[in-house]
Amino acid sequence: MATLSSTLLSSSATKGKSDKKEAPTAPAAAKKKRGFSFGRATNLQGITVFTRQLATLVNAGMPIVRSLETLSRQEKNLKFKVVLESVADAINSGGNFSDGLMQHPKLFDRLYVNMIKAGEAGGVLGTVLDRLAKFMEKSQKIKGKVKSAMTYPVIIGCVAVGIVSILMVFVIPKFKDVFATMLGKEPLPALTQIVINVSEFMQHQILICIGILVGLFFLFKMFIATKLGTKIVHWLQIKAPGVGPLFLKAAIGRFTRTLGTLLASGVPILQAINITRDTSGNVHVAHALEVVHDRVKEGDNVAKPLESTKVFPSMVSSMIEVGEETGALPDMLSRIADTYDEEVDNAVGALTSIIEPFMIVIMAVMAGTIVIALFLPIIKIMEKMSKGGG
Repeated sequence: MATLSSTLLSSSATKGKSDKKEAPTAPAAAKKKRGFSFGRATNLQGITVFTRQLATLVNAGMPIVRSLETLSRQEKNLKFKVVLESVADAINSGGNFSDGLMQHPKLFDRLYVNMIKAGEAGGVLGTVLDRLAKFMEKSQKIKGKVKSAMTYPVIIGCVAVGIVSILMVFVIPKFKDVFATMLGKEPLPALTQIVINVSEFMQHQILICIGILVGLFFLFKMFIATKLGTKIVHWLQIKAPGVGPLFLKAAIGRFTRTLGTLLASGVPILQAINITRDTSGNVHVAHALEVVHDRVKEGDNVAKPLESTKVFPSMVSSMIEVGEETGALPDMLSRIADTYDEEVDNAVGALTSIIEPFMIVIMAVMAGTIVIALFLPIIKIMEKMSKGGG
């Protein structure tokens, strides 16, 4: 940000001189020497930081081309640097900022491009960039909270599987030899025999075990890639006990914030609903928005068809109805998004407090089962020794 601040300070002093410079022509711009690098140009966080910095420069009065060139010069990611240069070239060649962004659909989605178009059409590009940056920052914050809630049980589960695998492959076989020596041909307790059988399978068929796990993973990936699989997984996301309310609240927050931001930026209502549908991230939410789009196209409002889909709580449709009646729909949508973002925060905390003891109990049961299975033969050996000594 130090570079950004110094750029802002020097821009006003050099504005007169820079305005006299002619913009490079398209052929000249195309001759710029550009490097090449592997991998993605940048991630969502990088786009968010770029949008925030660009909004700061544009709102400070710097022309969009100079802003892009400034950010390009300080960009350390070579591939994203090339992207910024190509967008600047598109503007220098007579196009708009949105035209340059459309050349990179993998980085700048429909929501991003259409908001920029609306800002250009209304002459409020700086305001739209600032609004877009805030939208992306809040979306990332909520997504991060949901991911953190899901990450904890995954890590605990992996640790539990790792510990049990080590016990099964390295510890149980040694006890098996001891039991065979001390008990001879006497049968082992049923629980102990089951644990030893599982241990032998894991010890001698480890590649098969890994193959089964990898196969199940890829089968699951293939299943969720199908239309039916996607529907089932997305339905479970918003309906499953425990995690369902969390994902539903996150989906409502995303839907209302996206639609509100688009409408506040001047995007037409039907186009805004379409973009929100395409970026919803859940097929059931997308289907509900498709119903809303068709009804609004026929002259209806947003609230009634939204309530008829039975996907969103009635409170959401009621607040949207009030927003439509008062002519403040974008503001009402933003308030709904803020409310549900706060509920996501609370739900994450509650879910984490429930998952933590649950995972501890599961680990205790797994470890306790193995301990009991090993302890039962030891009792048998002690009884045999006491009888022999007597």
